[in-house]
Amino acid sequence: MDAIARPQGCTNFRLRRLMRQLARHYDAEVAKSGLKTTQYSLLSHVLHLGPLRPVDLAQAMGIEASTLTRNLKPMVAAGWLTQSDGPDARSRLIAITDEGRKKRTEAQRHWRTAQEKLNEMLGVERVIALHTLVDESMELLQATGDATGYGEFDE
Repeated sequence: MDAIARPQGCTNFRLRRLMRQLARHYDAEVAKSGLKTTQYSLLSHVLHLGPLRPVDLAQAMGIEASTLTRNLKPMVAAGWLTQSDGPDARSRLIAITDEGRKKRTEAQRHWRTAQEKLNEMLGVERVIALHTLVDESMELLQATGDATGYGEFDE
């Protein structure tokens, strides 16, 4: 009788280890623009979705409101994002500035370089397979209520 193949080791540990390595790869390249990858992501989300309320931005990015507030402060101070009054007295709107658009475009060139290097290192077929596996896994986890999906904007 054939033994059923079972995963060896902790899936969480393996994925976190891979994510740390990938994050270092992208961080090193995007840092050449003067941004962190989290800042690039924030600019990208506001560019594509904004102007929008901080609560909606946090939800779209899959982060806590307090994390977003911390991340917004230096971006507003740098003049890349603005916070203005929303439709009522209690709400605010986050929008990207012209300087923010320029900074995102600069960072995007570095992000693309990181992506192209990763495609070369792993092979395009493996990267496509990885994307497919991750997307399918997220769908399955979301269907069972075990994961929160959020949008991303690369390009």
